[in-house]
Amino acid sequence: MNRYIKTALFALLFASSSCNDDFMDRMSETEINRESFFNTANDLDLFIMGLYDFPGVEIYQADATTDNASSTGNIEVKNLMAGNATASTITTGWGHDDWEQLRKVNFYLANMGKAQISETEKAHYEGLGRYFRARFYVEKVKRFSDVPWVDKALEVGDQDYLFAGRDSREFVVGKILEDFEYAAQHVNPQAPLGAVNKWVVMQEFGRFALYEGTYRKYHNELNLQATANALIEKAYSLSDQMMREGGYEIYNTGNPSADYGNLFFSESLDNNKEVVLGRFYANNVVNASDWPGMFGNYEYYPLRDLVQTYLMKDGSFYSSQPGFERFSFVREFADRDPRLAQSYAYPGWELIYSHTYAQGPGLYVQQLAKNFSGYHQIKGFQNVLSVEARRNLDIPLYRYAEVLLNFAEAKAELGTLTQEDLHRSINLLRRRVDMPDLALAQAIDPAMSIKHPNVESTQRNMVLEVRRERRVELAFEGFRFDDLMRWNLGKLLENKREGIYFSGLGQHDMTGDGVPDIVLLPESATIPAVKEKNSLGRELVYYRAGGFGQDVGVFLSQGNSGTVETIERTGTFEEPKYYYRPIPQIEIQLNNNLKQIFGW
Repeated sequence: MNRYIKTALFALLFASSSCNDDFMDRMSETEINRESFFNTANDLDLFIMGLYDFPGVEIYQADATTDNASSTGNIEVKNLMAGNATASTITTGWGHDDWEQLRKVNFYLANMGKAQISETEKAHYEGLGRYFRARFYVEKVKRFSDVPWVDKALEVGDQDYLFAGRDSREFVVGKILEDFEYAAQHVNPQAPLGAVNKWVVMQEFGRFALYEGTYRKYHNELNLQATANALIEKAYSLSDQMMREGGYEIYNTGNPSADYGNLFFSESLDNNKEVVLGRFYANNVVNASDWPGMFGNYEYYPLRDLVQTYLMKDGSFYSSQPGFERFSFVREFADRDPRLAQSYAYPGWELIYSHTYAQGPGLYVQQLAKNFSGYHQIKGFQNVLSVEARRNLDIPLYRYAEVLLNFAEAKAELGTLTQEDLHRSINLLRRRVDMPDLALAQAIDPAMSIKHPNVESTQRNMVLEVRRERRVELAFEGFRFDDLMRWNLGKLLENKREGIYFSGLGQHDMTGDGVPDIVLLPESATIPAVKEKNSLGRELVYYRAGGFGQDVGVFLSQGNSGTVETIERTGTFEEPKYYYRPIPQIEIQLNNNLKQIFGW
């Protein structure tokens, strides 16, 4: 636990040493300076800890707004599509605070070389610094594409840097790859629990290589298609090396109904061989964030589109069943991939911790409300009353499962995926939940084909199935938005954000016991003051249903029937413009060398 205490102390120390001058101005040396710091390995460890910027429990709501989940909150892409955002109103990503991490990294790299340690140790610590610089620039490229590359600790007189224009995406990505490559070769393979090691670097390196390779492949506006395959091949080779040498394994105790979910409900992931990098918490030392809003009607909610992506238990397509679009909540959970019921609250699930859920604890019955889907997420939700247990919840930030998915996707995009490759990757994930193996000759799912019309590979069927597996396995872990962006599928964000299907007004069973739980009334009806009880003695829950513009408690797509509607209009995803963000207008006024791109 000492490392957490060190991190907290260092954050305070560095905060006092950081200046508030203009963009990437000089680092204050009041507390940390070249003379009194950077002399020992302990100094370097302490500084590196201050660079850690990994997320926590917020990863479990990071899929909003995508076709996995949505939010009633103020989210950038939703504002873009609604036409409510311009270069003047979008101000995040380019201000002083947004470049602070780069200033820290470059200051560190400029000074760490004077530490009295061996050359091998210096290479390790330089690798860590370059890893964090690469990590920083990955996010800038994803957001802005062309950005200024800065690899030195700036001084006030560095006008050529401070007022530089944008470097090309190709140039900046080349520098990112150089930093990742150096880090992958020199960072130690072993590290304290929760710290960055060689394998963390390689996983993130492979993730970015796949992102950038597929982005170039599917985004013609960049004119970089000819360079795509080399990056995709790099993603494959990095993943393959981790699979051969990393010593990681898929967590599988032989319990298909719980093993997957237990990764996200665990109070101790210390020795879990699937976790490449985790956030490890301890009650009253470093408390995990207790986010009860995950389960409750508070901004965030999962969607039906993801539910329909999961396969049937026998491996067949859910969408191949006649009338699947009109399946009830109970029926759509029957005989499905077990990961569905370990990610979504399912019929018959029991709620224990009901902090923000007005229905209260007990057998799960939906609390329907306008602008919410009726679905609830349980992946990552600590459904226990014990405060200590909730504060102990560990988070698997980087999982070996992603490495296997990166490997399979890269090979499928290259058209070189074999059955043995599937057994080494996708089928290990399926076997954990007792799903049938994926076969190389798998037929194409028409529903997937419609949603992914631009796939370019001789193994189109495999690309589609790997993408399905990726969506299901990594659901609610924050990957979906980047995946849609790199695959050039932003138009999917225009689809309705749909919830549970109701066949009509009247009584509905939501728990799977054949006994009604909810009653939908027409708009003109009055909800009775005295509620009728069902045959089990539970009070029925009443809602008035109708369409947008009506005074009702739940919106249905057909007024008196259909899917729960969460928003009347999703807006338009402009291509290619909305794959990128503008530089805030105020920054262009300060620096005339900065130019907008792609229609901004």
